[in-house]
Parts: sequence; structure tokens; C-alpha cells
Amino acid sequence: MSLHPRVQRMAALVPRMTLRDRCLAVARRWRQLLRMGAASAAAFAISTYGLHHQQAFFAPIAAVIVLAAGMGLRRRMLLELVLGVAVGVLVGELLILAIGRGVWQLALVVVLATAVAIFAGLKGVAITQSANSGALMAAVIPVAGAANPAVTRFLDALVGGLCGLAMVLLLPRNPARDLAQEVRPLLEELVGVLDGTAEAMRTGDPGLAEATLAQARGLQSQVSTAQNTAANVAEVAAMSPVRWRQRTTVARYADVLADVDNAIRDARVLARRLTSMLRMGEECSELMTASVEALARGVRIFQSDLSGPGMPQAAQDELVKSARLAVTSLTGQMTLNRAAVAAQIRSLAADLLFAGGMTRDELDVRLNF
Repeated sequence: MSLHPRVQRMAALVPRMTLRDRCLAVARRWRQLLRMGAASAAAFAISTYGLHHQQAFFAPIAAVIVLAAGMGLRRRMLLELVLGVAVGVLVGELLILAIGRGVWQLALVVVLATAVAIFAGLKGVAITQSANSGALMAAVIPVAGAANPAVTRFLDALVGGLCGLAMVLLLPRNPARDLAQEVRPLLEELVGVLDGTAEAMRTGDPGLAEATLAQARGLQSQVSTAQNTAANVAEVAAMSPVRWRQRTTVARYADVLADVDNAIRDARVLARRLTSMLRMGEECSELMTASVEALARGVRIFQSDLSGPGMPQAAQDELVKSARLAVTSLTGQMTLNRAAVAAQIRSLAADLLFAGGMTRDELDVRLNF
């Protein structure tokens, strides 16, 4: 029996993974899972047994919200969380004292709490938590004998957020390793783009050049993911004493990533220029093809020795060679497309040399030909 088309479309959205892949995915997140469990349990225990709050459900929720925040925003997330809750409980408490609880009262509390948060300049999760806190203040009737719900919710948000931050400090991810796992695949993909570009040059195949261009364009999502990881692990390296010694390495990887991003953009422009060139029937000289091959070799050497400081001399030599060959290839017949391709090769080599730690003054000396 065939599945309903809607069910088939929903099933297509689920990543196709083997059982082993799924188990490995869970295993790789063991530290995150441990942080989530420990932070939520600690927050609930502190609020329930330490502060004697009844129904302290928001403390573990706040811990999970802070832990789930990515892109280096955990400290900001905690501040927004606490401010949003403060605004929501303040508006909710004042209105409930004046108008009581009910359906229309709840709607008014949510609207006004959100409006006050926006007026105060709050953003993101702060606005959401302001509305949530106002709604809970209006909808949940306090348990007899319980403490003031406005105070308890505010304290629960603070306790949960601090527990989440504590887990980041006590069980931090490995920033250098995590960032290296993002940068290395990008360099491998860049090598693939350059190999495809060189092959298109050798064969004069515009279709292959077009396919290489599509491959280069597809790298942007990986670059964005790597940038998010860089911001996240930089925060961890700055906050956690366990990872302070990795701050220099993380900063270097972040610099490499910025220049690799520029190099990938250059590779995309190079593939687009090459596509136009081949479609117009222009042939690539052997020197120009050799320049892209030298680029690929330089990136491959750099990628294989990324853990060391700076760039290996062999990689530098290949990148400088590629720029020299590209410029030399223009001494024959020059067209607008050929000049554009040569300029992109030189620009790509320069960005990669920057990624290896070369300064602008050093670059001007090495590429002065």
C-alpha cells in the first residue's frame, strides 16, 4: 500500500541516515546531552529545595534555553531572558491586581507586556519571554501558601540561566577541535572546486565550468555554519577557564575562516568568469591552467598541515607560483575574460596567503611581479 503524498513529502524532509549514523550523531553530542540534563536538574533542585519554590518548572526551561543558544549569544541570552521575564511579570502583576484574571484579561496582559518589551528596546527571546511571563501570570492561579509568583518566576529564570552558563564553564566543548572540523572540510571543498576549474580549462568544457560554479555556490551554507561555530566556540574559549589556553588557537582559526570565506567567493567568481570565457569560444592557455593547478596544490598542502602555526613554505610557494603563472599567461593574446580570470586567480592566491598568516606588506613583496 502506497503512502499518502503528504506523508511522502513529510518523510522526504527527514534526513536519510543509517542506524549507525544516528547512533554516532547521538554519541558525538554526549557532552551537550550531559550539560542539558545536569543544568536542568540543578536548576530545578535549587529552585525547589533551595528557594522552596512550588512548581519551579521555569528554572529548568531557562537552563535549556540558555544552553541551546548558539552563535556566542549565551550571556546575552541570559540577560534577555531575565529582562523579558521581569517585564512580563511586572506588567502582568500590575494588571491582574487591577482587572483580575479571565480570558480578555489574559489577552490584554500579553499584548501590553509585549508592547512594553518592544518599547523598552528588548529583542529576540526577551520579547517572547515577556509575553510568556505575562500569560502565565494571568492564566496560572497561585497555589495557596506559595510565594509571590512574580518573584518566583523571576528568580527561576535567573537560577536556570546561571545553571546553564555554569555547565558551559564546567563541561565546555573543545573549541579548537570543533572549529578545525569546520575549516578543514571547507578547504577540501575548495580544492575540489579548483580541481574542477582546472579540468574545465584543460578540456574547454563550459558545462563542467558551470557545474563547478554550482559546486562553489553550494559552499555558502557550510561557510555560514562554520561562522556560527566560530562565534560559539570563541565565547566558550573566553568564558571557560578549562579552555583559556585555546584562545590563541581559536582566534587563529577564526582568522583563517574569514580569509577562506573570501577565497571561496573568489573561486565562485573565477568559475563564473571561466564559464563565460569558454562559452564565447576562448581557450585557456597551458600557463593559466597550470596556475589553477598550483592553487589547488597549495590549498591541499595548507589543509594537511592546518594545525601548525602559519602556512607551510611549500604551500606559500605554490600559491605565489599560481599568481605568477596567471599574470605571465596574459603576455600573449589578452581579452577581457582572460584578464578577469587571471585577476581572480591572483586575488584567490592572496586571500589564501592571508589565511596562512602573511601580512599585507609581505604579500606586496611576494606578489610584486
